[in-house]
Amino acid sequence: MSKSTLTIACSTSFSGTALALVKEGTAAHRLVLSESGKALEDADIAFGQPDPDAVMVSPRLRWVHITSAGYTRYDREDFRAALRERNAVFTNSSHVYDEPCAQHAVAMMLALARQLPQCLESQRTDRNWDSGRQRANSFLLNGQTVLLLGFGAIGRRMAALLAPFQVRLVAVRRAAQGDEGIEIIGEADLERTLADADHVVNILPDNPSTVGYVNAARLAHMKPGVRFYNIGRGTTVDQEAVLRALESGQLGAAYLDVTDPEPLPPEHPLWRAPNCFITPHSAGGHAGESERLVRHFLANLAAFEKNEPLSDRVI
Repeated sequence: MSKSTLTIACSTSFSGTALALVKEGTAAHRLVLSESGKALEDADIAFGQPDPDAVMVSPRLRWVHITSAGYTRYDREDFRAALRERNAVFTNSSHVYDEPCAQHAVAMMLALARQLPQCLESQRTDRNWDSGRQRANSFLLNGQTVLLLGFGAIGRRMAALLAPFQVRLVAVRRAAQGDEGIEIIGEADLERTLADADHVVNILPDNPSTVGYVNAARLAHMKPGVRFYNIGRGTTVDQEAVLRALESGQLGAAYLDVTDPEPLPPEHPLWRAPNCFITPHSAGGHAGESERLVRHFLANLAAFEKNEPLSDRVI
């Protein structure tokens, strides 16, 4: 694509610094700020969260860039076929969220290792100076096995953050690409590796093949006392099975940033389950998030203008 004037339809309501960045970075083009699907009809580029059906019937669109890492509602064969038919590109914002999500998961891993949630609970309740118990239950990550379910941008960043702790890192992936830098297994070896893992981190997206992926059978193959983390999607986990595994002690702890449904109802038993720690789908959140989303899009826009490969390409 030569650097001619392009029409960019932005469906995300940015404000403040982020809005100023959008306007400044697209000054050479025509920017349309609208959540209406009609804005896509004359657009060359869609930026934000455009309606997938509107995208499919907008023949001028050559590139769609969404402001999220997840793209479940776009992960449809008819959507993919429509874009491929006109050689259009689809990108997401994985590299905006890989760092915060990876830091979030590693923070909880370290917190559980060092008994921080338990100490905080004691501070808020009985204020019992139980130094002996907390010291005895604390452990080092060094030498432990961390199994990643999925190995996209977040998994790669987690691998880098965990490297100094000298853990054994394993990731399950449909097909190894050869550049992962850690041990990759296929699903045929999953049960064996589940039995070895001290930590199981679910980073799977929501699609028909992943719904209920972490189920009672897979939880039963995990070693007793394993710690389970979900920063993928709530639908990929059988939450009733997780609840039973927590109650039985099969799971030593569960950390859930995502649930099904969201928000998790206040009366849901997971809120009160033993050693279950929940955050409100906040793993990807961070100060300057909107500005980083815009800068990511603008970097891709510069590449698009030069016919160069785009970051986070999905289609």
